[in-house]
Amino acid sequence: MSERLHKVLAHCGVASRRRCEVLIEEGRVEVNGRVVTTLGTQVEPEVDEIRVDGERVAVERRVYYLLNKPKGYLCTAKDDHGRPSVVELIREERRIYPVGRLDENSEGLLLLTNDGRLTNVISHPRYQVDKTYKLTVKGHITRAQVHRIERGVWLSDGKTAPAEVKRVTSNARSSNVTITIWEGRNRELRRIFAKIELKVSHLKRIAVGPLKLGEMPVGAYRRLQPRDVAFALARLNPGWKPQKWRPTSR
Repeated sequence: MSERLHKVLAHCGVASRRRCEVLIEEGRVEVNGRVVTTLGTQVEPEVDEIRVDGERVAVERRVYYLLNKPKGYLCTAKDDHGRPSVVELIREERRIYPVGRLDENSEGLLLLTNDGRLTNVISHPRYQVDKTYKLTVKGHITRAQVHRIERGVWLSDGKTAPAEVKRVTSNARSSNVTITIWEGRNRELRRIFAKIELKVSHLKRIAVGPLKLGEMPVGAYRRLQPRDVAFALARLNPGWKPQKWRPTSR
């Protein structure tokens, strides 16, 4: 997968993106033995040989992990207050970071990587990567409330995009809901259910795109191959265009 040259240089720690643009314009960057001065030049960082002032740039290999996040861990590389981070659960020498968010009290499927392209595609709503969750809420959820969720509800930061409620089992005391959304707002599902006057007592993400959590134990993780996340990176192809929100099932 190709990337813009200045972004690759910045990711490898050469300089800031803006400074890397200047280095390119000054003719100080070579790709496969040829000086490149055109901004926006596309390169394949793990294939092409890139040099700055004659010195070869060491390209960090992309790594991808799927973690079953436990409760009590923050989706951050490091917490100033010493609280545990999801990064601490994975043995990896490279600097990796979580893709998107699961709040401290939520659990389930979480991707961690050093690939900024993947992070952008999974996190940004314009790419419409579906994320599926299982929730338990206190109280009985009505059909009218389900319809509100599927149509979108108004929150402080605007109306949510339509969601797809796939399964509901409910009694007078609690309800279990399986739901798919295509956005990634902060604490979005908890806020949606609060808006319809239901409190989420348990939240677990079970899928991101075609990646599924399955029976992986809590706290366990596995390394993914690039082909496993190709569904997301393919959305960066020039010919791919975001589609309209998918219709709901009701």
